[in-house]
Amino acid sequence: MGINTDTHTHLGNTGLKICRVGFGGIPIQRLAMTESEQLVHAALERGINFFDTSRIYTDSEAKLGRALAGKRNRAVIASKTYSRDAGGARQDLETSLKELGTDHVEIYQCHNVSTEKDLERILAPGGALAALEKARDQGLVQFVGITGHKPWILEKALNAYAFATLQVPVNIIEQSSLTALIPAARAKGMGIIAMKPVAGGALREVSLNLRFILTSGVDAVIPGMDDPIQVTQNLAILEKPMPLTPAEMQRLEKEKERLGNSFCRRCEYCMPCPEGLNIPILNLMEGYYFRYNLKEWTLERMAGMDKIFSDCTACGVCISRCPYELNMPELFKSASERIAADQKNRKH
Repeated sequence: MGINTDTHTHLGNTGLKICRVGFGGIPIQRLAMTESEQLVHAALERGINFFDTSRIYTDSEAKLGRALAGKRNRAVIASKTYSRDAGGARQDLETSLKELGTDHVEIYQCHNVSTEKDLERILAPGGALAALEKARDQGLVQFVGITGHKPWILEKALNAYAFATLQVPVNIIEQSSLTALIPAARAKGMGIIAMKPVAGGALREVSLNLRFILTSGVDAVIPGMDDPIQVTQNLAILEKPMPLTPAEMQRLEKEKERLGNSFCRRCEYCMPCPEGLNIPILNLMEGYYFRYNLKEWTLERMAGMDKIFSDCTACGVCISRCPYELNMPELFKSASERIAADQKNRKH
């Protein structure tokens, strides 16, 4: 099967036709209700019709629901449950429908299935899938999907159940799903959605990454957006040639070398921190300080924060929640020491 690089495409065998650039629903949590409404309207007007959110994205569903009021027939909505049992999944779905202001969603996904135990629980009698299958029979859900960050777990999931869609990270750094997982999903006729396209904002070459992803065997990519300008910029990639030229690929490889693997994707699964640290923002501050060399600017912003790197008590809760198992206490300790050493050197 050839790779479709048109503006819209069918999502696997679901029959749903969606824009190849969708709308990731994490960043609108940071916007006011009116701002998020304007943003969603801008996305709709420019042709984006696929909106991804989750029960755990605080008020993301509520903001999408308000923005899509009266425009529901123009949108394909995908949401998710983190619950592993049937009762929790059913409750999550009912809450999602209420927040979204709709009587059904096109796709409801088992969210971040990251261990074999997670998979066993959702597949077991009385597990989340039992509830989602019943909801599908009742017309509350059209298709059941799965998301996760670990390809080897998702490969087991694909062999154990006929999920309609797969959502997995893909970018120049995270390519492990391209070897076996995505080809297997495509062979099964699954819709394939690429998340974390710019690694939580860590990658600078946004346009090149999006184009790289869309020529990697996926149906759609869902960058997070918090400004109408980003909507226009992201959609512009669909008008550019694909695949990338050798020179463009070289630029992405330099990005890959620059970041390595021990960096925060700002997915916010680690939150809330028991000690009140804003973990994603602190990681962003570290990046501004060292990668962008905005040292004084960063220190001024950190001075206004309630908690900074040195306030971490190394409780380890964030490690258990992180899909990438990043040791945030160690990274924060290192960031604090490096900033202190750099400041000391600058004074001499």
